[in-house]
Amino acid sequence: MAEIEKVECLIIGSGPAGYTAAIYAARANLKPVLYQGLQPGGQLTITTDVENYPGYPNGIMGPQMMIDFEQQAQRMGADIRWGLASKVDFGSRPFKVEIDEEKWIEADAVIIATGASAKWLGLDSEERLNGHGVSACAVCDGFFFKGKEVAIVGAGDTACEEALYLSKLCSTVHMLIRRGEMRASKVMQDRVMKTPNIKVYWNTDTLEVMGEHKVDSIKIQNNLTNEISVVPVSAFFVAIGHEPNSQLFKGWLDMDEQGYLITTAGSSKTNIEGVFACGDVQDKTYRQAVTAAGSGCMAALDAERYLGALETH
Repeated sequence: MAEIEKVECLIIGSGPAGYTAAIYAARANLKPVLYQGLQPGGQLTITTDVENYPGYPNGIMGPQMMIDFEQQAQRMGADIRWGLASKVDFGSRPFKVEIDEEKWIEADAVIIATGASAKWLGLDSEERLNGHGVSACAVCDGFFFKGKEVAIVGAGDTACEEALYLSKLCSTVHMLIRRGEMRASKVMQDRVMKTPNIKVYWNTDTLEVMGEHKVDSIKIQNNLTNEISVVPVSAFFVAIGHEPNSQLFKGWLDMDEQGYLITTAGSSKTNIEGVFACGDVQDKTYRQAVTAAGSGCMAALDAERYLGALETH
């Protein structure tokens, strides 16, 4: 029989949401155990400068910020461990979560903070220059390319929003659409088409992001005429969507058609009492470090109230 460990509060995931939940849960004496998952620190570990998180007047590197969060949670008494949740059973209490396919944890309350992963085009050059001009978050990184020419790939509402955001900062935004139409809502398309410094390229595939140590241009191809061209840009933003890391909870927790966990408005509560969700796994609207941290705080407070009510019964 696999080893079983009993804990009061289990946190799955370790970005700003998971670590903030751990800080609050530890201070409330819930003795939280946090498993970091495949990417300790989450999406922030693949960003470079973070300038929009309050309290860091000179900005901070994403990976360093996550180390700060982790150390603060540990100082409060959170038990932070390396490991990946591989299976869950939320059918009865205590809830059961398998770690690394070898050990089971039983928990009275579970906080899910598994985040989301940006979808990428899958180019080698995109991976190589990630964090050096290649980014999946215009709101996070657009500021570093003020007055410069940039490119963005994507055809949905998010891509349009990000293109419009970039148009206020950058001299020209080259928007690459893979088909002859956009998926975005009519109102967003109209705004993009009316913005003079957004140049839309229809039926366009990105072949390569070019540059030695940082992005200096992109090689694109018109997929109707096969004509190849090189556009000089300082940054390449990928806005083809995010995927919530929620596959593990299919069949247990309510999620929308994209896989985002559904929480009760104004709380972190899922459809199973005692299981809470916070951060990007349940937030497809804001997706910022500061909002993720705020929702991690909510989840810990919700868990504390839930556990308190259990004790009184």
